[in-house]
Amino acid sequence: MSGPARAPDRPHPLFARFYAGVAGPALDKAGVTEHRRRLLAGLTGEVVEIGAGNGLNFAHYPPGVRRVLAVEPEPRLRALAEEAARTAPVPVDVAAGVAEDLAGVADASYDAAVACLTLCSVTDPHAALAELHRVLRPGGQLRFFEHVRAGTPGMRRVQRVLDATVWPLLAGGCHTGRDTLAAIEAAGFEPTSVDTFSFPETRIPSPAATHILGTAERRPA
Repeated sequence: MSGPARAPDRPHPLFARFYAGVAGPALDKAGVTEHRRRLLAGLTGEVVEIGAGNGLNFAHYPPGVRRVLAVEPEPRLRALAEEAARTAPVPVDVAAGVAEDLAGVADASYDAAVACLTLCSVTDPHAALAELHRVLRPGGQLRFFEHVRAGTPGMRRVQRVLDATVWPLLAGGCHTGRDTLAAIEAAGFEPTSVDTFSFPETRIPSPAATHILGTAERRPA
């Protein structure tokens, strides 16, 4: 299986420890596992997953998947992903790399791509999506589960302030207010299903609560 060219690591040691030890378990408690299962249900063939983190998706890949290339730039999270890959129900190859530059991956070589809670934090989401479009076969699927720009003007103002100040520093480069669905369409994907919802469900408004989960098809270049 082809993999990305070796890229410099992007270490976020404090965030990696927080995500693996606190945020990940908190998301599990809030019910994220069901969303992960919905995201991956029915996938088949060869799959590339960007920003695989510590491999929390691996256990939910269905048996129709022949192999997963899981790309992760953060060294500590990548090491945890390698451990998770050993017990995954499908073959998983974990590789160092960044979503914006999958230079070692051949054009039109994958049947599907997965972006799960990662397009909020990549340096250049447009470049990352362009790379996914490049490596997917025509008609290939992009599966996405991301928190995105809020639906109300007031919360969007909060998101803009946070994204311009403290949020990316505290959350490993994460941005709360990206219009990810528009970016997916601009990259040459045709959304075929999109579910918009708040997660986790809470009475306290959160700038990172609005999520989308769906599927988009790669249009011909």
